[in-house]
Amino acid sequence: MRPLSVWAPAAQSVRLHLRGVDRPMRRLASGWWEPEGRVPRTGDYGFLIDGDGPFPDPRSAWQPTGVHGLSRRFPAGRFRWGDQGWQPPPLNSGVIYELHVGTFTAEGTFAAAISKLDHLVELGITHVELMPVHQFPGARGWGYDAASLFATHSAYGGPSGLMRFVDACHARSLAVILDVVYNHLSPEGNYLPTFGPYLTDRYGTNWGQAVNLDGPGSDQVRRLICDNALGWLRDFHLDGLRLDAVHGFIEISALPLLEQLATEVGLLQGELGRQLTVIAENNQNDSRIIRPRSSGGMGVGLIWNDDFHHALHVALTGDQDGYYRDFNGVEDLRVCLERGLVYSGRYASSREAVIGRPKDYPPYCQLVAYLQNHDQVGNRALGDRIGHLVEAELAAIGAILLLTSPFVPMLFQGEEWGAATPFLYFTDLQDPGLGRAVRQGRRREFSEFLGPGTVVPDPQTEATFERSKLNWEELAEPSHREVLALYRNLIALRHQQRDLWASAERPEVSSGSGWLLVRRGGVLVAANLGRRRRVFSLGGRFGEADRVLLESSPGAKLGIRTVSVPAKGFAVLSCG
Repeated sequence: MRPLSVWAPAAQSVRLHLRGVDRPMRRLASGWWEPEGRVPRTGDYGFLIDGDGPFPDPRSAWQPTGVHGLSRRFPAGRFRWGDQGWQPPPLNSGVIYELHVGTFTAEGTFAAAISKLDHLVELGITHVELMPVHQFPGARGWGYDAASLFATHSAYGGPSGLMRFVDACHARSLAVILDVVYNHLSPEGNYLPTFGPYLTDRYGTNWGQAVNLDGPGSDQVRRLICDNALGWLRDFHLDGLRLDAVHGFIEISALPLLEQLATEVGLLQGELGRQLTVIAENNQNDSRIIRPRSSGGMGVGLIWNDDFHHALHVALTGDQDGYYRDFNGVEDLRVCLERGLVYSGRYASSREAVIGRPKDYPPYCQLVAYLQNHDQVGNRALGDRIGHLVEAELAAIGAILLLTSPFVPMLFQGEEWGAATPFLYFTDLQDPGLGRAVRQGRRREFSEFLGPGTVVPDPQTEATFERSKLNWEELAEPSHREVLALYRNLIALRHQQRDLWASAERPEVSSGSGWLLVRRGGVLVAANLGRRRRVFSLGGRFGEADRVLLESSPGAKLGIRTVSVPAKGFAVLSCG
């Protein structure tokens, strides 16, 4: 267990509150404090800063009574792991599954999630991506309101529960990626500014003050973030991290935080002898993030590809609200498949700015793509999944285009069976004023998009949370089992056909009004989003199809150098 020291550079006095007794601490170099004399190794504790408190430890491993309570040490080294010699499967041939622990099962715990892992194995999943599990305010929430970065959410099962979950995943050859949040801090339960200059008013973000990455004291702020990242990977045996909204890292530094973090993860990878992955979310399409450090980049492994989602969503739904008006459906889907990104130095009217770097197209195998994810579902007013927005045939085409794409595909929980349950935005803020502000802000945000009489669900009510839980009984219904069979067959096909693995190889693409033809090696995908059967001409760069690998009902028809695909249908073909 780590010593009970704390960084509080501006404090005049710091005392350790342990087992109900306040004990003196002495100041060390760089603003660190440590207890005087020997202290008990167990017991809940906190720190008093200049007489105020006690406050929870900024590096607390466990907050058993929540973000406002005392901290508790956790002996991570005592857990008996069963994953000796474990190596995660390569991501370029893998499929990621994003899940939220609280809504993945009725119980909403790590233990309950373990009981569903065999379902993921049978589906063909290789990597599980957990939405944030650090301690956040209340019992329920998405987890992006970071408060206690090092503590595992108690309502999910705490640190031991996470360890058992990861060990169970590894026993089934499932790698585990954890979503972490370093771009802002929670409006409730965030005591870091009490201890030191973790925030700065020199920059502002969508969440308020920016994290201090380049001002006085920023070395220790960056150290806390990097130590947190390394701790998840080392102590909890996680295989990778997904960094939330790194465009929220605002700094003027010779060594950007992302580069520092990627470098340190690389060093840990060498120390542990197993592959570690860092994935970043970035809304600027900045490909320098994933460029090798030797080429002037930051060395991060992969980035989320919102462009693919937005283009696919518009192609399927015709939606032009908000940022969707920046996308032209099938045409931009073709651009994305050919170049990796749509916005590479292109003007976006919704942002009134040029997005991305001109003609800088990243390798496809470094882009994570999706038809749905927590943002694109949960940030809709009613938590609509794609199956709520379009016919089943079009949703199936979305799945086909995702799982035959040149990117690393990611599914969102329940997508594989067309879950009928929404995924709503929900919170459990204990501060009445903050809860009221979130409720009112949510209603204000969507007032212009919803029709008369439509009510935005209250994020603060438990009912909103309960509605978002997956209903596993749906798997007994024929319509859902049909969707599940499609996803299983698609993922099996992806695993079997090396030409479908994420790579740097450019696919051959042709498109028109409501149709798309994509060739990747010896696999040809014909997607007809139109209302009439379409005959696709093959030959030339597309070659000749010799058999149908997968198709929609009522089915495709192979001719001489042609394939006929029904309205709102698809065909995956083997070609020479």
